[in-house]
Amino acid sequence: MGRSNRLRARDLAAATPSTRDRYVDLLRVASLAVVVLGHWLMAAVGPDGQVGNLLAVVPELQAATWLFQVMPVFFFVGGFAHALAHRSRPRYAEFLRARLQRLLRPTTAFVAVWGAAALVLQLLGADGGLTGVALRLVTQPLWFIGIYLAMVALTPPLLRLHERWGWGAFAALAGGAVAVDVLRFAAHVPFVEFLNFAFVWLAVHQLGFLRADGMIRRPAPLAGAGLVGAAALVALGPYPLSMVGMPGEKVSNMAPPTLALLCHGLWLVGAVELLKGPGSRLVARAGVWRAVVAANGIAMTTFLWHLTAMLGVYGVLLGTGATLPAPASGAWWAQVPLRCAAAALLTALLVAAFRRFEAPVPPAPSTGAGGPLAALGITLALLGVLGLSVTGFAGLLDGHAATLIVLPLTAPAAVALILAGWLAVERAGRTG
Repeated sequence: MGRSNRLRARDLAAATPSTRDRYVDLLRVASLAVVVLGHWLMAAVGPDGQVGNLLAVVPELQAATWLFQVMPVFFFVGGFAHALAHRSRPRYAEFLRARLQRLLRPTTAFVAVWGAAALVLQLLGADGGLTGVALRLVTQPLWFIGIYLAMVALTPPLLRLHERWGWGAFAALAGGAVAVDVLRFAAHVPFVEFLNFAFVWLAVHQLGFLRADGMIRRPAPLAGAGLVGAAALVALGPYPLSMVGMPGEKVSNMAPPTLALLCHGLWLVGAVELLKGPGSRLVARAGVWRAVVAANGIAMTTFLWHLTAMLGVYGVLLGTGATLPAPASGAWWAQVPLRCAAAALLTALLVAAFRRFEAPVPPAPSTGAGGPLAALGITLALLGVLGLSVTGFAGLLDGHAATLIVLPLTAPAAVALILAGWLAVERAGRTG
């Protein structure tokens, strides 16, 4: 990070109002950092160059996902931030544009660079081996951005429900998740499981609204109920132990989300709320707060490029003829710190190159009613982002397509949806 950027982070930190809940910012940074580290550790490339999953190689480690699957914390923090943001900017189009700037600008840059690289690699016939795997894998984390876009889009109506019903609105969403799993596992209703992408994640998001209004007063029972519920569901029901997706599993707690994952989210939210006191004291320190401010300014760019960095590290090792140890062997574990340090360095270089796309953009003047156009735009964008997360960039020249629930999409179609959606939101924000 250059001197001007350090000064900017220092100035922003110094200008922070005393009323700001700094602990929420710390949770945002910490949760994304855990996700990045988890992805780096789970990527297990063996001597043959095949990419595996460490949790599949060592199934005993799946229990650790009950601590390190922290995406619910990020969505919980998102709910808190969206409640405050919408109340300060209640017009729908303006709210969407303001929230989407920090999401879609860096995402579009990421998609453009990888799309161009994929096209060149395939034209040259250099898309085999680890390169081909990378073209499939680098877009997978985009599912998170797609879900987050949906949360932003639905914040206004769900916030109104929260303001009227409080915990009742959360209970309705949680009840929907219960009903979906009953229909899925007991009645074997096809496709119903995909509804839990909405019910589970929006229920966690709703907890952020409750926190914004000071309604999570007893976090210990929340954490306890979530932990006991998740343990009972895994022990007695059809739910797997891992709280992240595993290759080849018949049932995943993540894709689509299950009631067990919702309970896991409850326990994590309760746990981080129990840590609010020491966490708030930590982030009140000037140096810690400056670091949190700086990290928040590059969080999305880091998330987008961290998997590229780790695959790049493995690519360099294989390209230089290094012999990779078998995943989970003693030599493999001994190299973990070096691989993570190299991935962190490469991520830093990528962030330096692309962080400009995450820089805040001044609000545009608003002259009319652009709500419907904004709603259409964010719908197109989230479909495009989710579609690209399942198609990847492999097979561009072959017309490769993947199915998003029931909608078949190619990578070019997904990219077109992202661009059309972003442009619609931009136009609506300027006229809405």
